[in-house]
Amino acid sequence: MAKVKTWIKASRPRTVLLSFSGVLLGGFLAIKTGPSTGSGTWLCLLFCALTAVLLQILSNLANDYGDFKKGTDSAKRVGPQREMQSGAITEKEMKRGLAVTVALCLISGALLIFVFAGLTWQELAIFAALGVGAVLAALLYTLGKRPYGYRGLGDLFCFLFFGWAAVAGTYYLSAPWFDFSVLLPATAMGFLSNAVLNINNMRDYENDKASGKNSLVVKLGLKKAFIYHCLLIGGTFVCLTVYLVLHHAPWYSYLFLLLLILFIKDLVTIKKTKPEQLDPFLGRQVKHSFLLVTVYGLLLLV
Repeated sequence: MAKVKTWIKASRPRTVLLSFSGVLLGGFLAIKTGPSTGSGTWLCLLFCALTAVLLQILSNLANDYGDFKKGTDSAKRVGPQREMQSGAITEKEMKRGLAVTVALCLISGALLIFVFAGLTWQELAIFAALGVGAVLAALLYTLGKRPYGYRGLGDLFCFLFFGWAAVAGTYYLSAPWFDFSVLLPATAMGFLSNAVLNINNMRDYENDKASGKNSLVVKLGLKKAFIYHCLLIGGTFVCLTVYLVLHHAPWYSYLFLLLLILFIKDLVTIKKTKPEQLDPFLGRQVKHSFLLVTVYGLLLLV
């Protein structure tokens, strides 16, 4: 039977911080524009974060299972060894783990929208559908006969659910109204999430190509994938800056732009690094994204 530390490893903790970052950004925006931050708001934010983290874990477990079953996680894979690949988690155990995680996602999501968010029936229907869609998206990235991650659509779904849905969804559930300018920071978060996925897929380029996993990186090729990565980072800072301009933010709010130095430094190093040696940059991208969201949000609240 797989040990607790094995399941923790399979959940890929370094990526979980990314899903939390989207909710954190949406929370900062809601607190900034909302009239109050009572206990209901904080409980709503807490369950937004919990649901997002559970969905990220579900996606990671499903990816472990799906890539193993399709033979993508072979001995040629250059990233960290997956738990099913190593035999630490059996197929039966992983199926049980997926079922439990799906149940936890649905319970957390149901508590969020039915108990803490205070939604109308029409809003409940929309968010319930969105929640079910998020669970299916987490599962079908690598599972099923035609997983979308094998057709170069992973970036699109990552952008929608870990960018727009995480930030704008958290904002809407926590604030009494919706401001469409929130889609700017939500887009920035989507770009940051795609940057993490892009590094992952650049690292796995050779193995994915040989295994028939046609990620966006495989479709673009490594040179264009790096250009795409640069555009994601640049687009992130542009969207965050435009949001501040639209809201007439004070000068010190723009101090977050100093963090661009960290991202540029990584871009320069990534350019010089062989794909199979990119794994450390995946964790760096997640940490830098979290730092950017935290600094940006705190400066908003000052």
